[in-house]
Amino acid sequence: MIWEELQGELDALQHAGLKRRRRTLEGPCGPQATVDGRDLISFCSNDYLGLANDPALVEAACAGARAWGVGSGASHLVSGHLAPHAALEEKLAAFTGFPRALLFSTGYMANLAIVPALVGRHDAVFADRLNHASLIDAVQLSRAENQRYPHGDLSALEHLLTASRARRKLILTDAVFSMDGDLAPLPGLLALAERFDAWLVVDDAHGFGVLGRQGRGSLAHFNLPAARRLIYMGTLGKAAGAAGAFVAAATTVIEWLEQRSRTYIFTTAGSPLVACALDASLDLIAAGDARRDHLWQLIAQWRDGVARLANARWRLLPSPTAIQPLVIGDNHETLRIAGALYERGLWVPAIRPPTVPVGSARLRVSLTAAHSAEQVGQLLDALRELA
Repeated sequence: MIWEELQGELDALQHAGLKRRRRTLEGPCGPQATVDGRDLISFCSNDYLGLANDPALVEAACAGARAWGVGSGASHLVSGHLAPHAALEEKLAAFTGFPRALLFSTGYMANLAIVPALVGRHDAVFADRLNHASLIDAVQLSRAENQRYPHGDLSALEHLLTASRARRKLILTDAVFSMDGDLAPLPGLLALAERFDAWLVVDDAHGFGVLGRQGRGSLAHFNLPAARRLIYMGTLGKAAGAAGAFVAAATTVIEWLEQRSRTYIFTTAGSPLVACALDASLDLIAAGDARRDHLWQLIAQWRDGVARLANARWRLLPSPTAIQPLVIGDNHETLRIAGALYERGLWVPAIRPPTVPVGSARLRVSLTAAHSAEQVGQLLDALRELA
């Protein structure tokens, strides 16, 4: 029976140490979390600048609700595109250096919009093997030929591009990889895109607001121009502290996405109060050098502390970003370590397959500007005991 099959598969996930558990927070997003009445220090969120509960964003959202209500009422192309949406798109375009920007409800929906709108049958996508699930799904929806290159390997990508006879070519990559924390070689990727007349789509979910001058993102980090063949996606629910996403690109590209992106056309526009909050968020990001400097100090403290742990089996990946993965390896051992930390009042997520490759289960430590050096020290002390 179908129900018994489902239960059997759930039991198999449990046995393999792969069943996920959802926890309910009893307070706003921040480094201090309360779960089931228990106070914890959270190293789980992607709120990299600590803006999710910032008073300026809360006040902007409240003012936006009073002026514009709560819902947009329709899709952007019907009657749901309100003045706060238009103002935010203009501000995002100026902030990232592109001619135009287009808002989406989530980063997942933005990625599902871009790829199928630009390529299809008889075309080819060249994707990094460690790309986010949304990018993988976007390629499948496009029906284009899917060619995956080894993580960050420009030579392998060049070989695939040289051999391809596809009508259109699209290079697809995360900017900051969400489970490893490392950066894509964006200058080399753009050079290959120019050489082989390909689109370059960059998902900067974990770089926007954090990297580059004034937090303008991974392209700014590498001093890359807003080239015509570049399509830039940034999410607004991580460092920006709210919700949604945007795509920034040349005017023609944005106009095409407006006409052909199903996840833009056939969904209700986001709340105007969120757009108002994000308008305030961009100001805080631009003026957020002190937050980012504090974050870099915490990253250095963490990496220095882990290097001193007496456990050769654990491996800290070479990440320069706020995502700091500590690879344990075995699923059950990773769960055990995460559980032991939880009992000590430290909440660190255990990441297991299929999110990461088999045998590379890990603790994914997310550091934010809202953390203190003392809180990072507590995590290091606990790991030192467990090591």
